[in-house]
Formats: sequence, C-alpha cells, structure tokens
Amino acid sequence: MASESSFDVVSKVDRQEVDNALNQAAKEVGQRYDFKNTDAKIAWSGENIEMEAVSEERVKAILDVFQSKLIRRGVSLKALDAGDPRQSGKLWKITASTKQGIKTEDAKKITKMLRDEGPKGVKTQIQGEELRISSKSRDDLQEVQRMIKEADYDFAVQFVNYR
Repeated sequence: MASESSFDVVSKVDRQEVDNALNQAAKEVGQRYDFKNTDAKIAWSGENIEMEAVSEERVKAILDVFQSKLIRRGVSLKALDAGDPRQSGKLWKITASTKQGIKTEDAKKITKMLRDEGPKGVKTQIQGEELRISSKSRDDLQEVQRMIKEADYDFAVQFVNYR
C-alpha cells in the first residue's frame, strides 16, 4: 500500500530579499539624475516601506524602481501591498507593506477549486496561514500544483514541505 505524499501551500516573503531590493533601490534613487533635488528617498519604517519625494510622479517612480528590484531578486509583486500616493506637507509619500500568509477565505477558495476541478483522492487541510494538500498519488499532487499556479490568485504562493 502506498503512503500519502503531501505539500504545503504558503504565502511567504523572504525579508532579506526585500531588504536587499530596498537597499538597491535606495542606492539607485540616490545616484540617478532624474531624482536630484527631489528629496527622494526609500527606507524601512518599522515593518513598512516608506517612499517620499517632492512630486507625485517622482514618488511613483521610486515605487517603480523598487518593484523592478523586487522582480530581479525573485520576489513576487503580489506580496507587495503599496498604498496610493498621499501628500504630507511639502512631500508626497507612499507606504508599502509585505503580505504574509494565506487568509482563511483564500484557502477556502483554493480548497473549493480543488474539490470541484481537481483530481479525486486529493485531501486539503487548512492549518493557520498554510494549506496542506495530500494524496496517495504524487502525479495528482503535481497536477494540483499546476492548477494552483494557473489560477492566478491575488497573493503569492509557494510550495514547501514536499514529502
């Protein structure tokens, strides 16, 4: 009799990669000619990322630079939650944060999709901010991974603990 194989679906962001992307973006913002005399900067503010400049266009350009650095470092933009530009005194600011974990509603959406369209014999179990998927067939699990990747949810997904 075959034993059960399983994997976990998670939504995690490597904080070190985000920090590296932020440092690269800060360096580029400090060196680029189009950011001269715009008081442009990007930095951590607690758990959030704070971007500021003298105009709305410049602060959006800082966000664009930061997003390009995230992509280059392999961090999904779905994990970044950037607010709208807002004016604060003379400066325009954007506050961004990283999203971690799968919400219960999103885990239920994945579970329902797998129940309706997925291979038979696949079991799902919500465990906090993770979703464990198990089956006797490894081929079914690979099919489930393909389905989840193609579903294009509004959060980043990774597959871990493949056993």
